[in-house]
Amino acid sequence: MKFALSWLRRYLDTTADAATIARALTSLGLEIESVSDAAAALSAFRIARVLTAERHPQADKLQVLSVDLGDGQPLQVVCGAPNARAGLIGVLGLPGAVVPANGMELRKSAIRGVESNGMMCSTRELGLGEEHDGIIELPAEAPIGRSFADYIGSDPVFDVAITPNRPDCMGVYGIARDLAAAGVGTLQPIAVEPVEGGFPCPIEIRTDDPQGCPAFHGRVIRALRNGPSPQWLQDALKGAGQRPISALVDITNFVMLGFGRPAHAYDLSTLTGAVVARKARAGETVLALNGREYTLDPSMTVIADDAGVHDVAGIMGGEHSGCTETTTDVLLEVAYFDPAAIARTGQALALTSDARSRFERGVDPGFLDTGLDLLTALILDICGGEPSHVVRAGHPPAADKLVAYDPALAGRLGGVDLPQAEQRRILGALGFGVTGEGLWRVAVPGWRPDIDGAADIVEEVIRVHGLDAVPSTPLPRAAGVAKPTATPAQALERRLRRAAAARGSNEAVTWSFLPEAEAAHFAEPDQALWSLANPISEDLKVMRPSLLPGLLTAARRNCDRGAASVRLFEIGRRYLRGAGGASAEAPSLAIVLAGERAPRGWAQGKAVPFDAFDAKAEALALLAEAGAPVDNLMVMGEAGAQFHPGQSATLRLGPKTVLARFGMLHPATLKAFDLSAPVAVVELFLDRLPAKKSAAGFARAAYAPPALQAVTRDFAFLVGLDRPAGDIVRAVRGADKANIVAVRVFDDFRGQGVPEGQRSLAVEVTLQPVDKSYDEAALKAIADRIVASVAKLGGSLRG
Repeated sequence: MKFALSWLRRYLDTTADAATIARALTSLGLEIESVSDAAAALSAFRIARVLTAERHPQADKLQVLSVDLGDGQPLQVVCGAPNARAGLIGVLGLPGAVVPANGMELRKSAIRGVESNGMMCSTRELGLGEEHDGIIELPAEAPIGRSFADYIGSDPVFDVAITPNRPDCMGVYGIARDLAAAGVGTLQPIAVEPVEGGFPCPIEIRTDDPQGCPAFHGRVIRALRNGPSPQWLQDALKGAGQRPISALVDITNFVMLGFGRPAHAYDLSTLTGAVVARKARAGETVLALNGREYTLDPSMTVIADDAGVHDVAGIMGGEHSGCTETTTDVLLEVAYFDPAAIARTGQALALTSDARSRFERGVDPGFLDTGLDLLTALILDICGGEPSHVVRAGHPPAADKLVAYDPALAGRLGGVDLPQAEQRRILGALGFGVTGEGLWRVAVPGWRPDIDGAADIVEEVIRVHGLDAVPSTPLPRAAGVAKPTATPAQALERRLRRAAAARGSNEAVTWSFLPEAEAAHFAEPDQALWSLANPISEDLKVMRPSLLPGLLTAARRNCDRGAASVRLFEIGRRYLRGAGGASAEAPSLAIVLAGERAPRGWAQGKAVPFDAFDAKAEALALLAEAGAPVDNLMVMGEAGAQFHPGQSATLRLGPKTVLARFGMLHPATLKAFDLSAPVAVVELFLDRLPAKKSAAGFARAAYAPPALQAVTRDFAFLVGLDRPAGDIVRAVRGADKANIVAVRVFDDFRGQGVPEGQRSLAVEVTLQPVDKSYDEAALKAIADRIVASVAKLGGSLRG
């Protein structure tokens, strides 16, 4: 929310400067985004009088001006503004000045062959408004030669980040109240007297939707004159980032921004019959003030008359009934709308506005009459007219909430023992009523819907006293060695994080939200996507079904910026949603390997890219670190449509449980993510890892080296080309689990001497004796069992 210091001082009697106010707001929990001062950027611009204005010799639309800065040395300036003329007093930017609107530094230059020593400036160029039809015209009494910044005066603008739980600070008056409670000034009471009407309201007002619109107050003002609002009002709105439109619209915006009370003014001549707050009918449409047409449904509250809908209630008015320069009679609407209903309607229509941001947080239900009186008084003062009697349809919800509060809680919960008198002062300054002794009864004002219990009262007292005054107190520490607090899942993630980093990968943290197209590319065929009802942006609207899309996007950015080798990993959650609606979060680890595994060099010549075997090595190493039985895993295909079918696989514990998938990405996937070079990836599904049978966790077994030397034997088997080597390795290992401790493939030969359709697969088998060394009979018996085990898979010992 933005507002100028001058606007704040309308409600807060203070001499504090902008820096002091900014520090106080931050201390109160109202974070300052920025403090800007338009005058600070205008110190190099000076007030000047145009002495003469003559046509440019080389351009019909340019003039050559002689400009006086009051020092008796006129300057020559080329100007194209249509209102430039002799006698005009305007603003001159001298060489070296920087134009706020575009950052251009002014220089002495020649324009169409005529020297120009600066620029006569417009309102837009100085960042003071949108007017750009001509240069600024100042009054005749403006001091020639004076700095324009000194002339307009300093009026810093604060940009404050308001958290959703503070609807009272969605108006400048609420911010002034907080500052007054903190001792930065004195809060001025709202000076408005009830405005009596002179005639009955000529139009019926009612609410037929007491849940969505419990209260609807209104009155008619006739015979007014709409037009430009006065300068003070325009300046206040400009400081808040609003564009002045007309007196009626500006007044409603002023009350909304000043007091957090949205309101609306209808052109009475556009209304037909009674004005009613009701539920929309299916298929009804409204053309809103933003120029877009919205289709409504019966869950939405609208303001309508006999002719149709005029207003999406509490969010945006309709274009048909908006006020124009010809408006002479208006209907003022000040209503209370249910916050939850406003939020649901705004989300459904994807429609945002200043009014919605206030109503959905909760406005003060007790401020309807005061708000209507403020609007009426301002309109009568600026536009004139005659008001009708007030019509009050419905009843606002009761705002009288009492909270039992023990003042000793400030010390127990907040860590600061404040005197009871100081706590009473703070609560009173914030608008709370305090009664009782010992256990207080605190009446919560209607503008604080966020206050529900005693802990909220403690927060109010402590933040006004000063969060920086809360002493730092160490937590109690138990004697002895602290017990571990990490869960097994957290310990596993820590081990994997260290292992992946130790293997040369860099950890990345990517968004949990993705563009829908990227998420759909990595979703399984039977998997629905999680779509957000209120996404941050259109590119972040779907929860990720895999960690790979975010890492691929990060890898592309690094490659685009010249990174020769990219090794990224991430540990996080993927979000699953089955066709039946069941949903879950599942932990995963993903790795992306892009670019060069090894740079070019004298030994290998060209740079070596990553391949599927690099991905497999990462997958096996990390699964081993996680405690998975890697020796028993099956290497099978069907990694997914996102992977290259001939250069990818899955690691499975049994034929159905997929612990990981790895390999090169499919060319279509590379194209979808705008990647030009081959990329290897790994995805580990941590939720599918088998649970440990021992409670020892990750404790290592005691080291017990064997007493006898191991023995190795080599075997060469003829197997079919379609038989994976992993099947042969598992068969050999399972032939004698008591003696065989390792099996390794060291040769795959296809050629002369090998039958067509087969290959010769050579394996090295490591045998470890336990009690005694092997004799020839024992070794032959083990070899026979190995050959018999492979024979069951169709393999035979090569002769």
